[in-house]
Amino acid sequence: MTPTLLGVLTLLMAAFTLLPLTRLRHWSVRIMDFPRLQLAVLWAALLVADLLVGELSTGLRLTLAFIALAGLIYQAQWIIPYTRLARCESGVAQHSDPARHVRLLTANVLTSNHDSDALLAIVRREQPDVLVTLESDGWWESRLDVLEGDEPEHGYRHTLKCPLDNLYGMHVYSRLPLHDASIDYLVEDDVPSMHAHLELKSGDRIRAHFLHPAPPSPTENEESSERDAELVIVAKSVAESEQPIIVTGDLNDVAWSRTTRLFRKLSGLLDPRVGRGMFNTFHASIPLLRWPLDHLFHSRHFSVVRVARMEAFGSDHFPLLTELALTPNQKTNHVDERPEPDAEDHAEARETAEDEDVSHQDVPTPGR
Repeated sequence: MTPTLLGVLTLLMAAFTLLPLTRLRHWSVRIMDFPRLQLAVLWAALLVADLLVGELSTGLRLTLAFIALAGLIYQAQWIIPYTRLARCESGVAQHSDPARHVRLLTANVLTSNHDSDALLAIVRREQPDVLVTLESDGWWESRLDVLEGDEPEHGYRHTLKCPLDNLYGMHVYSRLPLHDASIDYLVEDDVPSMHAHLELKSGDRIRAHFLHPAPPSPTENEESSERDAELVIVAKSVAESEQPIIVTGDLNDVAWSRTTRLFRKLSGLLDPRVGRGMFNTFHASIPLLRWPLDHLFHSRHFSVVRVARMEAFGSDHFPLLTELALTPNQKTNHVDERPEPDAEDHAEARETAEDEDVSHQDVPTPGR
């Protein structure tokens, strides 16, 4: 490997690393938020090459090695929170009441995937209280409606249905009653979201938001403005509430991006993956290109019973199973370590919402 090639690779890697630092919203820039783990591995490989290639002068070797080490450290600080090297942000449920548990299964089905039996097998085995499907159209609805039956493994009688053939259909099948439920289009006219007050077996109620904003991509929105605006206004809406809250769905953004970090800061919600693992849900068929696109965030009222990625079922996403316990008096959540918003964050959020002419007041507030 020649010094010229090492230099070119270093410049390319530096560009890929620095681009996300900008406020540019074009998909070609924001996509660089996604492969931070892969870029960290590449920086490590480049660092080894810098140290081992014999054709480099001492000065050039040290310069390239320093840049590679800096790049590796920078990428690592974004992803380490989503490993067991970090302390869990959401505490483990201790001696909790099962009647105050809620188990949610979130699954992007991939509209063109017709292996509904595989997903139904997961539902019957895991017995979630709530099933949330994304990209579900009329065909998927006709297959999932079996869950509304009276059989012991079914009983999902409380539903929200929005079958669409534009990749943004959404369904909620729940064993738990849904109050003040609504289907809304917060930012884009053809991208729905769902909102409800979910009643647990104990009688407690929790506010739930199910989201699937469109991503920045060459085939969707050229910029991330629409996605970012939806996340910002939901974050600001839930931040004003003292209710137990869950926000879940395919956010078309990774856990460690600038936008998701801003969502966590503004909302004050906790991420149960912090300290537990990445739980990469996309892409199910390409192991080397996987990242966490499917999310669940919760308020300080909950602690974690279980988080698990389910097996593939023909979609390009793995389903994500999360079980939480409503434990408002348990003091095991490390809320003091969650990121806090500053003036710059609030200014960015305000600008993002104004660009799409939306407000947190547009977000339904079930249970208020």
